[in-house]
Amino acid sequence: MAEIKTPHLRKTKTSSQLIVNGKPFLMLSAELHNSTLSSAKYMADDKIWQNMKDMYINTLLGSVSWEQIEPEEGRFDFSNLDAIILAAREHGMKLVLLWFGSFKNALSTYAPAWVKKNVKRFPRVHALEAGGKRRTLELISPFCEEGWKADARAFAKLMAHLRDFDGEHSTVIMVQVENETGLLGDSRDRSKIAEKKFNEPVPADLLQHLRSKKNTLHPEFQKRYPHIGAQNDTTTTPTWKEAFGAKDLIDAEEMFMANAFSRYIQHVASSGKREYPIPHYANVWLNFDDPSALDLDGIPVVVGGGDKAGIYPSGGPCPHTMDVYLFNAPALDLISPDLYLHDYETTCANYRHGNQALFIPEQKRDEKGARRIWSAYANYLALGCSPFGIDSLQAADCPFTKHYRLIHSLRRQILDAQANRPEDMLGFFFDDFIPGQKIKEKSWTKTMGGFEVIIERAFVFGKPGPGAGMVIHQGEGKFLCVGWGFNVSFQSTNPKSTFTGILHAEEKEVDANTGELSTVKLLGGDETRSGEFLIMPNEDPDYGGFPIAVTIPARTCVAECWAYSLEEDEEDC
Repeated sequence: MAEIKTPHLRKTKTSSQLIVNGKPFLMLSAELHNSTLSSAKYMADDKIWQNMKDMYINTLLGSVSWEQIEPEEGRFDFSNLDAIILAAREHGMKLVLLWFGSFKNALSTYAPAWVKKNVKRFPRVHALEAGGKRRTLELISPFCEEGWKADARAFAKLMAHLRDFDGEHSTVIMVQVENETGLLGDSRDRSKIAEKKFNEPVPADLLQHLRSKKNTLHPEFQKRYPHIGAQNDTTTTPTWKEAFGAKDLIDAEEMFMANAFSRYIQHVASSGKREYPIPHYANVWLNFDDPSALDLDGIPVVVGGGDKAGIYPSGGPCPHTMDVYLFNAPALDLISPDLYLHDYETTCANYRHGNQALFIPEQKRDEKGARRIWSAYANYLALGCSPFGIDSLQAADCPFTKHYRLIHSLRRQILDAQANRPEDMLGFFFDDFIPGQKIKEKSWTKTMGGFEVIIERAFVFGKPGPGAGMVIHQGEGKFLCVGWGFNVSFQSTNPKSTFTGILHAEEKEVDANTGELSTVKLLGGDETRSGEFLIMPNEDPDYGGFPIAVTIPARTCVAECWAYSLEEDEEDC
C-alpha cells in the first residue's frame, strides 16, 4: 500500500490518530483569538510565535476568513496566509486553519461584503420575535443554494492553494469547516423558502438511515426521538413535524435545521476535500438539558449554551443531532466539541460516539481546564485539546505550560499506548479545594494488567492540593506514573491473592531527544509509604504544621513502579 503523504487520520484499535509526515502526531494545541491570524505582521511584531513555543505548544488554531481571501468575487488574495504559513514553518509550528466562511458563531459576520449586501442572491434567515414580528438576521439561509456554491468555490480555492503552497511541508494539518453553525434567536428559519421546505417530507435517505441504524445512534438521539423506527410507524414520507415533533415541535424544527446546515457544510467540505484531502472537522456550540450539570462558578447560565434550540444554535451538531451530520456530511472526518462549562468527561464520551476521534478545538485556558486534558488524552485518546485565546497569555503565567511540557516529553509513550494499548491508560485530575465548599471526592480506578489501579488525591498533613496526570501499564506489573498531586495504589484482581503492594519504584527523567527514560533515584520508604502506595507529590506539599517533612516536592513528575501480589497456601500463613 502506497504511503499517504498528506496529513490524515489512521484507524487505531478503538479510535484514530493524526499522521503527519508519516508519523503519529500528538497535538499540543491552542487556539488564537479570532483576529490574530489575520495579520502576519501582528504575529511577528508581538513575538507570538516564540511565546507559543515557550508554552510547549506545537499546533496553533487560527482563522482564515472568506472576506479576507476573496474581498471581491473571483479575486483571491493568499498573501497574508502564505506569510503566516512560512512563519509557522520557520518556528516549527503546525497549523489548524478555521474556515470562517458562511457561518461563524451562528452568524455570517465573516462573509465578504459582496455577499452580505446582496440579499436577492444570498437570502437571509428570518426569525420570529415575541409578538410574531419577523426579523432579518445577519445569517445566510442554509437553504440558499447560491450561498453554498459561492462558499464552496472559495473553500476549494483555499484548499487547492494549501496543496500547492504547503503540500510538501504539511505545516497545515487540519481544517475546520465553518464555525459553530446553527441559528440563534429562533428554533428554525422562517423565510419563505424555509417555510415551504419545513412542510415537505423528510428526505427519504436520511429517514431510512435513522430507522435502520436506530440501535446504534447516539444515546442522546435515542432519548429525544425514541419513536423513530418504531414498529407501528407505517408512515413512509412523514413531514418534519410528523417524524420528529411527537414530544415538542421545537424538536422537529431543530432537526429540520440540522439537516439544512449539515447538507450546506457537506457541499463546502467536499469541495475542499477534492482539492486537498487533509482532515476536515466541524466544531460545536454545545447545548445543555440540565443547568445543574454545568461548571458555572458564578458565570451566568446562558454562557453555558442553552436548554432550548435557538438559545443555543438550533441545527448545530449537538449530541442529539450528531447522527444527522455524520450521515449528511461524510466529508467531515470528525465532529468536535467546544468545551468550556460542560462536564468534561460526559462531553468527551459524547463526541467519541461510534469510535470517532476526539479533538477539542476550544476549551478553558485556566488551571482547571489544563488539569482536564490528562483525561482527554488518556481516557478518550484525544488528538489534541486547545485552550482558547492563548495569545493573550505569557508562557510564564500560562497554566498549560507545565502540563504541555510534561506531555511533550512523554508524547512517544502516550501515542504508543493510545494506538496499541488504550485499555492500559488512565488519566485523572483533582481540583482545588475551595474554602467553605464541600467537594465530593472520588477516586479514579481502572483494571490494568491484572491489578485494579486506584488513584487518589496525594496525601498531605495539611490542605489537600490539586493534581493531574496519567498512569500507563507497560506490562508485567510495571506502571509509568506521570503528573503530580496523586497517590497510586494497587489491588490484585486474582481472587486467590492475599497481599498486593509495590515491589519497587524509581523516579525517572526523560531524554529530550530520544524520549528514553533514565533513573534519577530510587523511591521507597516515605515515597511509597513502605510499599502501600506511591506518592506523586505536587510542587508545594502542605505539611500542616507537622514537624517532619515526609513528602518531598515534585521534581521530574515521572516515575515507574512495579506492583506485585502474593498467593499464600495454608502452610504459608
